Amino acid sequence: MSDSIGTRLIRRDRVFDMLAPTALERLDTTCSTMLYMENVSVSFDGFKAINDLNFFVDTGELRCVIGANGAGKTTMMDIITGKTRPDTGRVVFGRHVDLLSLDVAQIALAGIGRKFQKPTVFEQLNVFENLELALADDKRVFATLRARISDEQKGQIEDVAATVGLDEHMRKRAGSLSHGQKQWLEIGMLLMQRPLLLLVDEPVAGMTHQEMEKTGQLLSDLAGQHTVIVVEHDMEFIRSIANRVTVLNQGSVLAEGSMDDIQNNDAVRRVYLGE
Repeated sequence: MSDSIGTRLIRRDRVFDMLAPTALERLDTTCSTMLYMENVSVSFDGFKAINDLNFFVDTGELRCVIGANGAGKTTMMDIITGKTRPDTGRVVFGRHVDLLSLDVAQIALAGIGRKFQKPTVFEQLNVFENLELALADDKRVFATLRARISDEQKGQIEDVAATVGLDEHMRKRAGSLSHGQKQWLEIGMLLMQRPLLLLVDEPVAGMTHQEMEKTGQLLSDLAGQHTVIVVEHDMEFIRSIANRVTVLNQGSVLAEGSMDDIQNNDAVRRVYLGE
């Protein structure tokens, strides 16, 4: 396989070898900022979806992002994951990985995982098989199911299942899980890739109150081991997990701080809360 960045990357453990000179740097163990977006703007048919956005997230942080519909939350995540290319600005991952030079697959391999609002699991497969599929190098379903996994890989699957609260449902078909359990399974599938940064879009939509509580605990537990960005509309849920909140409006940061800071911010109350 060529070492060119333009070449399709196959092995996740090789991507940082191509982008960073040392093992310590490729794991970002000494880097205080995990994600760095500076002066980022993007327009669609003349409409500025992101407008001179400056957004920084520390390593190991759990950051909550809120904003009204059209504030730029989804577009921001699209830029981070390579789905949308900005017109201007810089987006840096870890110490020095330029995300704007990578495609969607390379960004995922570099250690960024994204969970969309609607869970996308393989409903005909059981929980173990879904997690195994997320682990495998060969992403073809039948090749994965025929593959033999090592004891280490099996241990990883068991650890992740326990982390997301599905260790007692390993042989249960994913299609028979509750909505909340499917959300946790998808988070588990992302964790199988050992991401450094997790982007989680509206994780508690459609959940029961009990499922919301478990999801909040899960995301809080993941912070520290991973950097987590949560986009959510449910203010009660945000209040239960947030240490630092970023409010987006018209494609840029309107306010940032603790939940108390945000609730007492006059500009936020006018724009976001409609006061």
